[in-house]
Amino acid sequence: MADLSSSRREFLKLAGLGLAGWPVAAAAGGTRAGRPQPAYLVYVGTYARPDADSIFLFRLDPKTGALTRLRAEKAGENPSFLALAPGHRYLYAANEVSEYQGAPSGFVSAFAIDPRTGGLTPLNQQPSGGAGPCYLRLDGTGRAALVANYGGGSVSLLPVAPTGPVQPPAATHPHRGAGPNPDRQTAPHAHCIIPDPAGRFAFAVDLGTDQVLGYQLDAAQGRLTPLAAPAFTARPGAGPRHLTFHPNGRWAYLINELTSSVSALAYDAGAGTFRELHTLSALPAGFTGANTCADIHVAPNGRFVYASNRGHDSLVVFAVAPGSGRLTVVQHMSTQGKTPRNFALDPSGTILLAANQNSNTIVTFRINAQTGQLTPTGRSAEVPAPVCLQVVPDFTAK
Repeated sequence: MADLSSSRREFLKLAGLGLAGWPVAAAAGGTRAGRPQPAYLVYVGTYARPDADSIFLFRLDPKTGALTRLRAEKAGENPSFLALAPGHRYLYAANEVSEYQGAPSGFVSAFAIDPRTGGLTPLNQQPSGGAGPCYLRLDGTGRAALVANYGGGSVSLLPVAPTGPVQPPAATHPHRGAGPNPDRQTAPHAHCIIPDPAGRFAFAVDLGTDQVLGYQLDAAQGRLTPLAAPAFTARPGAGPRHLTFHPNGRWAYLINELTSSVSALAYDAGAGTFRELHTLSALPAGFTGANTCADIHVAPNGRFVYASNRGHDSLVVFAVAPGSGRLTVVQHMSTQGKTPRNFALDPSGTILLAANQNSNTIVTFRINAQTGQLTPTGRSAEVPAPVCLQVVPDFTAK
């Protein structure tokens, strides 16, 4: 991500205008335990003008990778990052703007989801607690929305009412510090905040300070209490961006935007801290062009880690060593578009969907369950400036 004062601001301005020891996943396509493989719904957040269609809904056919557009919703300006409540009754968007109701803040929008159509009904909006909110995540209970404010260099917790609306921030914490990169790290830039698997801690990744900051999380009481020391400090100038946990809860993986690398981490669930296992390049050997990393996900079966490169415009596939959590590069695959900001895997780990922000496409890939390798399905969909993908089982009436 570029600093709001540089390339990111310019883009927003234009928008305003096979391994042993692991279970083997079911084969792609066909049936699963004698039953047809279910379809999925895909919600897409975008950069968009205030009056434009800005959240899109598609149906994904996991047998073919085909995406069928179902709806387009007007959800305000730049609903760039999306999160769904447990049970998929509500959807939340981080509207990535620098000012809301005259204050230096973005905002969070809440929507009720129509169980028949997947359509959205606006519930309310609340300030995000800082400018440029770029990441949004609900805790496992659905009681708290956690927001990372990139431009404001802060994180916030917004309580969520049982009927879906978000409440004003109950806690907002500005980050402190800077990093060595003179273009990107002159101030804090919170880029991600996620709960740990137990819901005891939340971890905020700050690109500007090269830190992962830990918080005690009490979703029921709306509390987010900073820990005394950083949970992890990345290498100087790394610019950490997103963090994700392995399904076993013992490992985590951190993507570093500025050095185009991925760090494998061991997680101490008692202390709320991480220890670096090793760090690998996300780029193929010999590549010398400009690149920044963006997104990272672990396959549902825990055997593979996927990460995206913007510039090289690719997805890198890593195999996870079952005993240690360390990574080995398996493949680099072109995303067949420009600037893969975000991507997602369907819940079965059959299909990967890449959101190519600057070529306005979502491209689908078949995942080999035994090797982790990607193969293009030949299917894609057009979406203006796609930023975030959320894939859920298709709950709509057929």
